[in-house]
Amino acid sequence: MSAFFDRLNGVSSPRVGLGCMNLSHGYGQHVPETEAFQVLEEAFEMGYRHFDTATLYGGTANERLLGLALKTKRHQLLLASKCGMALDAETGKRVIDGRPETLRHQCEESLKRLKTDYLDIYYLHRLDRSVPIEESVGALGRLVEEGKIGAVGLSEISAETLRKGNAEYPVDAVQSEYSLWTRNPDIALKNVCVELDIALVAFSPLGRGFLAGSVEENTLFASGDMRAGMPRFSKDNLPHNLYLLSDFKALATRLEITPAQLALAWLKAQGRHIIPIPGSCSVAHVRENLLAETVVLDAATVTQLNGMMLPDQVAGARYSDAQQADIDTEEFAG
Repeated sequence: MSAFFDRLNGVSSPRVGLGCMNLSHGYGQHVPETEAFQVLEEAFEMGYRHFDTATLYGGTANERLLGLALKTKRHQLLLASKCGMALDAETGKRVIDGRPETLRHQCEESLKRLKTDYLDIYYLHRLDRSVPIEESVGALGRLVEEGKIGAVGLSEISAETLRKGNAEYPVDAVQSEYSLWTRNPDIALKNVCVELDIALVAFSPLGRGFLAGSVEENTLFASGDMRAGMPRFSKDNLPHNLYLLSDFKALATRLEITPAQLALAWLKAQGRHIIPIPGSCSVAHVRENLLAETVVLDAATVTQLNGMMLPDQVAGARYSDAQQADIDTEEFAG
């Protein structure tokens, strides 16, 4: 068993983890620090033990937040962060840099912000196409050997890249967007994770709020909300996608669970290697997501869900052209 699964078991973590990005980044919301602290505190109290952040989020603000909120609980949880992508201090633009010296520097700075002397897992946030994956993974492997991180992770990479990286140094977990309406890992990545005993950590498992029913045709995205630039949420594509969602929501009603819980239960049914990390700024939603731990779907329901929102049915790409250029993940034809 990998170090990642060992640590999850060691801290008695539920299958569902907490993606913390939303508290500082991505959706145009600026959650006051006191409210963000409350979300993290209550998440821990209700049972969350897997907390995920990144250097990128909020231009390091998210790491600082977790460092303050979780420092007294550090040894009771799995703490994950990411490197290799950051916001330029002058321009505010994302910069992808997978050079070994950059990853080491970012790790040392992450440790300071998170008020810890090690990270349970540290992910390469994006593949730097100008740096061989073997060099980036090798640098992370040296951080493992020095005790600064417990395991190596990769994010938004292809099955081929995963094999190359894993051949250089064992990779324990891969993060990829994975949900009922984003099934790219099914192309190849998921099978390789099973083959190599690597965890597949599913970010945006609720489709950036879409599968939870929080997006409607008249939803106005706040300034800075990444969904405003994503084709699936455009005024041309969203009505069609909401039509696809109606059967899903009806099924959740019949099962007497929420759409968010149904989406997470479907992911768990895809295999024991799948670890969803939904995020939210709401304590109520954080609690709702954790309750999906108790939902077990029968085979007939999983089969029914498998036929909903198929890749060729969903209108619009998941990323804009600019965002797509930054990822290495396999894409469905068309």
